[in-house]
Amino acid sequence: MDHIDFIAPVHVGDLLILKSTLNRAFRTSMEVGVKVWVEHTIAGTLRHVASAYLTFVAIDAQGLRVLVPPLQPETKDELRRYQDAGRRREQSQQERDRKKSARLAKDS
Repeated sequence: MDHIDFIAPVHVGDLLILKSTLNRAFRTSMEVGVKVWVEHTIAGTLRHVASAYLTFVAIDAQGLRVLVPPLQPETKDELRRYQDAGRRREQSQQERDRKKSARLAKDS
């Protein structure tokens, strides 16, 4: 899981609905966005309670990475999610590089 935002509490007995979208397919991985909703069946209302970004890596039977087919965004919303996923990936890589540099500097 790359990131999760807890927006509101969930209580025992709440009915949860998870809605997901494939935001972007990279070379061997893909980002999936997930929104979590609580449905109050008596009132007939939905309340957004959490959002998360998950990255999955495609592997074969031997555990080796395999290519995933590209995702071509078609709507404005799909294009926005696609571009946002690219920015998140770049930021994650920059953070990994920063931490690696800090570790190397500390060990020197």
